[in-house]
Amino acid sequence: MSIPFPRTSPRVIKDAPDHHDAELLLRLYELRREPLMREARRYMTAEFWPQSVEELLAHTKGDHPSNAPYRQVTSYWEMAYGMAKHGIVNPDYLADFAGEGILIFAKVEPYLAPLREARGPRDFRNAEWIASNCESGRELLQLYRTRVESALAARKRRG
Repeated sequence: MSIPFPRTSPRVIKDAPDHHDAELLLRLYELRREPLMREARRYMTAEFWPQSVEELLAHTKGDHPSNAPYRQVTSYWEMAYGMAKHGIVNPDYLADFAGEGILIFAKVEPYLAPLREARGPRDFRNAEWIASNCESGRELLQLYRTRVESALAARKRRG
């Protein structure tokens, strides 16, 4: 007989990484190298620069040409960061080696409230958690916010 996991129980976050964390990170890295995932990640880091909530929401529509890479990459990072949020892997260790999802979160963060209003409260909740609840995540978010602001300003200047 299985005992249901109580929804209200406190989460136990790993205080320090161990060899299991390293094994999970290596597996996550292997998944990132898959050719389709690599192309989707390239799109999301190099070409995905939403400048309004409407532009961001367009990517969530099934008929948008970039919907598949958007879904693939955001769900991948939500899964990875969920492992930290639920105590499976040490959050700082994960963030130290898997900050790309925090970069993508920094791109959507200005539109997070209207995005969640339109789509539901679950969007980017694990990325937000890791960017808010661990030292490495907070540091990366600050760094990426600055980079995103600079990149968007440069895009506006170019027209």
